[in-house]
Amino acid sequence: MGAIIEVRDVTKWYGKTLALDRASFSVEKGQIVGFLGPNGAGKSTTLRILTGYLPATSGEARVNGRDVLLESLAVRSAVGYMPENVPLYPEMRVEEYLRFRAGLKDVPPKDRRAAVDRVIDRCWLKDVRRRLVGQLSKGFRQRVGLAEALIADPPVLILDEPTIGLDPAQIQEVRHLIKSLGEKHTVLLSSHMLTEVEKTCSHVVIVDQGRIAKTGSLEEMRKGIGEQRIVLEVRCPSGPPGVGPAEMVRAVGQVGGVSAVRRDELGDGWQQLVVTPSAGADPREGLYHLVAQRGWSLREIRLQMGTLEGLYMQITAGDAAASPKSAA
Repeated sequence: MGAIIEVRDVTKWYGKTLALDRASFSVEKGQIVGFLGPNGAGKSTTLRILTGYLPATSGEARVNGRDVLLESLAVRSAVGYMPENVPLYPEMRVEEYLRFRAGLKDVPPKDRRAAVDRVIDRCWLKDVRRRLVGQLSKGFRQRVGLAEALIADPPVLILDEPTIGLDPAQIQEVRHLIKSLGEKHTVLLSSHMLTEVEKTCSHVVIVDQGRIAKTGSLEEMRKGIGEQRIVLEVRCPSGPPGVGPAEMVRAVGQVGGVSAVRRDELGDGWQQLVVTPSAGADPREGLYHLVAQRGWSLREIRLQMGTLEGLYMQITAGDAAASPKSAA
């Protein structure tokens, strides 16, 4: 598999404002990639450049092997784009609008009815297919926008905040839909909801202050951040001196595979011990045996994995601290 989206040193200026600063990343065929960043980071600018709606100041971007600036029409035919605020025709009925968009996207006339039926089914629009778009709720309008992006069955889907306005059940359905789309399409998904990306995407691109801060698979990023912890909640039985909280910390620190221990008082004699494992180690079995041998009460032991939120906050906070403040 090769890269189906390639961005190389793309820079974008709006007058004297730098929106993108030599951004470079790639998306491989068949991947579902989350595109993350705070407001004003350059996410929407990047998506508009990739979809041919906005020219870059410098650099090169290619989609499906075509240059987005020099071969704009070919790129647009290969991309299904759903912007954050979906532009719809409120006076048209849902199936009428989708049939119209299918024609604009060069779906052959003999295939348009089947294409409309396919996306109406996939985007849960059967009950509103004959209703006016202007009478739909925000959630249904989002579904119409997603259906429009899918109507020509393009190899690349670029979705900007696709779940805005949906209720929790609909969000779950869209997650399943996007995952299923990854079997046939390459998906670049922009979202400010970190849990959404974590549950939907296999790879992430993080953009901050116009620069690409980090790219890679979620698994690689979690390993790189080193956030894995083992959390125990234990209590010592009353007894002779030397078995208090300090002794607990010392004993836990001597278990094989333990790198560091932090203790927090929980009240009523309960202690929370947060254990940092050594690289590549899993000391949970040794910790369990220690607790059993010492006769400590054990209320909980759990593995606490690194989260995308923790990684994201560390990257963006670090970039903000390292960058000088912009002039007003």
